Amino acid sequence: MHLARFPRRFIAHLPTPLERLDRLSKELGGPEIWIKRDDCTGLSTGGNKTRKLEFLMAEAELEGADMVITQGATQSNHARQTAAFAAKLGIPCHILLEDRTGSDNANYNTNGNVLLDHLHGATTEILPGGTDMAAEMEAVAEKMRADGKTVYIIPGGGSNPTGALGYVNCAFELLGQVNNSNLKIDHIVHATGSAGTQAGLITGLKAINANISLLGIGVRAPKALQEENVYKLALATAEKLGCPGIVQREDVVANTDYVGEGYGIPTQSGIEAIRMFAELEGILLDPVYSAKGAAGLIDLIRKGVFSKDERIVFIHTGGSVALFGYDSVFDFSHLRGAS
Repeated sequence: MHLARFPRRFIAHLPTPLERLDRLSKELGGPEIWIKRDDCTGLSTGGNKTRKLEFLMAEAELEGADMVITQGATQSNHARQTAAFAAKLGIPCHILLEDRTGSDNANYNTNGNVLLDHLHGATTEILPGGTDMAAEMEAVAEKMRADGKTVYIIPGGGSNPTGALGYVNCAFELLGQVNNSNLKIDHIVHATGSAGTQAGLITGLKAINANISLLGIGVRAPKALQEENVYKLALATAEKLGCPGIVQREDVVANTDYVGEGYGIPTQSGIEAIRMFAELEGILLDPVYSAKGAAGLIDLIRKGVFSKDERIVFIHTGGSVALFGYDSVFDFSHLRGAS
């Protein structure tokens, strides 16, 4: 698959590491767990969106954009990485942040990703939960265009066929790593939200006939809607690549049992996952995406869904900086004052 046909800005630190999680694997009694460290893509603490933005921002430059607009939830990792990428290229960035949780916690609303949005020079505005964010972005863009701006709109999560190319490439990269290390991988598991990561991965895996099952652990939408969103985007991505029809509906699988009360609202299983990864492996997860993905992985292993002799790769989508906006959900009183 010749991805060099598409414009791309090479900024991410790639390939990201592929590491074996020995202590976590032992704690759970098997299977053998590996982690693809897409929290190490560089650019403002890294994360999965940087892969997508390599293609999206190259397209923005090609179109002569002098303003980039995107949107996300208050503690959006995508917003932060877009702001950083735009800063790197010298393009102004405006971000619409949707208040999906209704939290009045000061750290949630001003620290973490929000702090970094502003450090990177992005302007922001807050909109109430349930707003049609795509329509709002277009309305803001029209006002800016009327003032003479050339505006490039990036959808939430960078999830369109252009952005999904980043995870087509990730699938190629991962297969290269496991092949060169003689590792047989049985399953890939990751958090799935705006659909671009999963759509790109499944398209890439099918394009190279990898024969590895892919499971997205949902963080927002119900199962049927999540799978349909991913499938539609995978079809469009395959079309863009020139290989229509390689993804079938049954290839797209999401488990949405770990969403909890809603997007951006931490769960007890997610907090447990954060603690386990931090205490056993020295790896930080975020409460919104990667922790819920890891919670699903941990629970499914405990339930015996994956056999002990299998090998799983968990893709870490990054976002640990959001922890600083969620400090209130952690209780460390048992650790304070210890001698």
